Amino acid sequence: MKSKKFISTAKDVINLEIKALQQLKKNINNSFNQAVLQIAKCQSKVILCGVGKSGLIASKIAATLSSVGTPAFSLSAGDSSHGDLGSISKKDVLILISNSGQTNELKNIIQYANRNKILLIGIVSKKNSILYKASDIKILSPNVQEAEGIIPTSSTTVQLAIGDALAIASMRYKKFGKLDFKKIHPAGSLGTQLKTVEDVMVSGDKIPFVKENTKMKDALKILNNKKLGVVLVQNKMNKTIGIITDGQIRRYNQKKINLLSSKVRGIMTKKPIGINKDALAAKALALMNSKKITSLCVFNKKNKTKTVGIVHIHHILQSNVT
Repeated sequence: MKSKKFISTAKDVINLEIKALQQLKKNINNSFNQAVLQIAKCQSKVILCGVGKSGLIASKIAATLSSVGTPAFSLSAGDSSHGDLGSISKKDVLILISNSGQTNELKNIIQYANRNKILLIGIVSKKNSILYKASDIKILSPNVQEAEGIIPTSSTTVQLAIGDALAIASMRYKKFGKLDFKKIHPAGSLGTQLKTVEDVMVSGDKIPFVKENTKMKDALKILNNKKLGVVLVQNKMNKTIGIITDGQIRRYNQKKINLLSSKVRGIMTKKPIGINKDALAAKALALMNSKKITSLCVFNKKNKTKTVGIVHIHHILQSNVT
């Protein structure tokens, strides 16, 4: 076969799978809604199982569900009849995946689920199958054409798409957002992209606070000790009202003003720029770049005048946030 024929084969397979997904799109009905509600409201775990290629799809769907806040794992159909059925509890949601719905290895699992009144969601393409008839919620996948007529390709693509759709729909129902996602994806590029200001800021005793009537000679000691290149100025109510940077200090020295005896309130820049502690660190970096500054006051959105931290551009860059 000439190499250019491979491209034709690839297009044929992809076209079959596109057609299968188009058929699936038309098939989605209220059963899908019911399945999403049961998955999202599950107080225990979601267990997925399939045989052969469908078993591999089950593992992938379980991983996707777990990654968006729904505890899930896949069960080996073969091992289930040798003790693993004990891992399924009555509070679980069981999802069985089978194109034909007649696979022998699934029969014991179906019987166990029905006998113990475990909610069973079936993803299957045959209405006259054991799985379809036994399922509490029936997600009917289209009867699609496979590559070469026999190789599980279009059918597994459909199963995978159903799983992805269930995961995203349940995620949206539970309002599982970026901050939730970050908590269970702390490593890798995704974890870095989703770091918040709170993850990289300094807080507590590390914040260089001074009172508005403090003399600059004392403020300079704090600036040098905290090593952040700034001091934050507070009033009697502990509200942040200003900021003094080492750049400002250099400029005042050039003017030959008696800096050391001056009070910080006469030197400070009023109303320092701040950011919510829950904002992405990447947003803080963009704000610093746009304002041409190197530090931001960090506040809790409930009280913007109370500083809970300070973030320096070096903190963000050291965290590999770009």
